[in-house]
Amino acid sequence: MNIIAVQESAPHRKLCTDCGVSRTEDPSRCGYACQFISPDYATLEQQVHGRTRGSAGDIEPFFGVVKEMHQAALKPARQGAQWTGITTRLGEALLERGEVTAVLCVGPDPEDNWRPVPRLITSAADMASCRGMRMGYAPLLELLEPAIAAGHTRLAVIGIPCQIYALRALEAELGLEHLVVIGTPCSDNTTTEHFHEFLSLLDSNPEQINYLEFMPDFHVELRFVGGAKKRIPFLQLPIADLRDDFFPLTCRTCVDYVNTLSDITVGYMGGSGEQWLLVRNQRGQDTLEQIRPELSLKAPSSSGKRASAVKGFIENTRRATGGLPLRKMPQWLRPIVGKIMPLTGPKGLEFARTRLEMKAAESILHLRRAAPKRLRSMIPDHVWKLAAPYGITPVGMKLKKTTILSV
Repeated sequence: MNIIAVQESAPHRKLCTDCGVSRTEDPSRCGYACQFISPDYATLEQQVHGRTRGSAGDIEPFFGVVKEMHQAALKPARQGAQWTGITTRLGEALLERGEVTAVLCVGPDPEDNWRPVPRLITSAADMASCRGMRMGYAPLLELLEPAIAAGHTRLAVIGIPCQIYALRALEAELGLEHLVVIGTPCSDNTTTEHFHEFLSLLDSNPEQINYLEFMPDFHVELRFVGGAKKRIPFLQLPIADLRDDFFPLTCRTCVDYVNTLSDITVGYMGGSGEQWLLVRNQRGQDTLEQIRPELSLKAPSSSGKRASAVKGFIENTRRATGGLPLRKMPQWLRPIVGKIMPLTGPKGLEFARTRLEMKAAESILHLRRAAPKRLRSMIPDHVWKLAAPYGITPVGMKLKKTTILSV
């Protein structure tokens, strides 16, 4: 029998994504389980993967601990999936083979297909109902205690980085016999209500949109009920028309886009138009092996240069955090640049590195403005290293000491 969480408003906190820990029997655990208080990625990486990320090269400093990396597609693609359906297929396979007895994930709200609702899935056939993209906050970990109480000590969890960080911080005290964690990247989340406002800016019939994705060719793809498609170049998105609080501070300061504490991350940024798999440890590899025959796998590609794109992003972020208007490209120039970007811009792994350096800089700059006392505790060393080539460095003594830190 599947369990669905009953959504109620969580207490308002400035730096909270409502991962669900505050709704459990002991909400005080937020103090050490929250990604936005004092994250300790090195300790948790050692605990989860048996080692910490490497500091050399252009893979692990960006993407965390990696055992295998693939550009991937599920053949055939599953109907209703955001890409080809790898994430939900992994959950199905774990249930089919009896490796787990339940999968904790999110599905659509019956009243709003875009709104995520936590679900505990116990039948492989029901994983199909969880396919597709959701936008908003979901207290996924609220269902941990009901799952364990129902006897599900062999559990899989599919979640976004803030949920998975909290899960890993609590893992040792949960008493689980077996845990498999499938992570999806997350960046720039917002409330479901704000997301509906965004859709209304993209099309005159937003209620007909049933798919949206930011593609690696610098376009957003919309799909509609009935099968129609619409592609919008990034540069023509109405970002400047969004309300100031459209993206909450939590998502502007998230330091773990690629879900580094999962056993396997399923994303797309490094996939050059396909999905992107980062297998992080033996559990992740064992999980992938269950569906490997169903996958088309190849080595990720990488091309282009990221520096100019990152510098431009940082300049606009500095203006935004300083209360200045964003520099807007003239309308006549946008279609021209929009055609050039897919030809000359970063692609594949270089595109993923671009996004990670942008997120590192964005996190630091927004925290410096909104919560400067949090810089020392919230920004891990590896994030500072990503921002350093662009002149964003800590001034003072070592991080996480008692010295006052400025940027």
